[in-house]
Amino acid sequence: MLAIGLTGGIGTGKSSVTAILRELGAVFIDADQVGWEAYRKGSTGFDAIVKAFGDGVVAEDGEIDRKALGQIVFNDSNRMSELTGIVWPLIGESVKEQLNRNREQGVAVIVVEAAVLFEAQWESMFDEVWLVKTPRGAVESRLIERDGISAAEIEARISSQMMEKERDERSDVIINNDGELKDLRSTVESIWCERTGGRRN
Repeated sequence: MLAIGLTGGIGTGKSSVTAILRELGAVFIDADQVGWEAYRKGSTGFDAIVKAFGDGVVAEDGEIDRKALGQIVFNDSNRMSELTGIVWPLIGESVKEQLNRNREQGVAVIVVEAAVLFEAQWESMFDEVWLVKTPRGAVESRLIERDGISAAEIEARISSQMMEKERDERSDVIINNDGELKDLRSTVESIWCERTGGRRN
């Protein structure tokens, strides 16, 4: 089984790349969704987050309010470290378990989308790491349109990420998402054929 870790900064187009890879036959795991499951109401992750950040991060439905939590941690590196220290180990273990299950089932290619792959030190779980990159201006426009967040919030989120040069150096494949969707599709399809031999599950 070829296990690919797909990463990239906020707003770079990881989801678009993922959609293309799924069409090409890859099994997919979303580490962000795994993280959400890791601190659902009633879990040890939920209890740890509420203990660390208070009842103010609990939404009306009883689940963690991700927006409220984000407003706390994106502007405070110490609090961000506190949060990641809780959730990253939980996510990592869950992803490992899912990778092992898919390997036992004979899956040929699996892709794990993980924005914090490098920061969480998850590289050893994968055979290859693919990085999606997009020009800064395009990222800012996308976030304003998609998430409706302010320029200050965008700057805080981008600044909290790993330096671009370090991500480049630690990646096996770099996907430049600097054109239209058809250009991205062509790039991803070419890389898929080169790295996997066109394998499908």
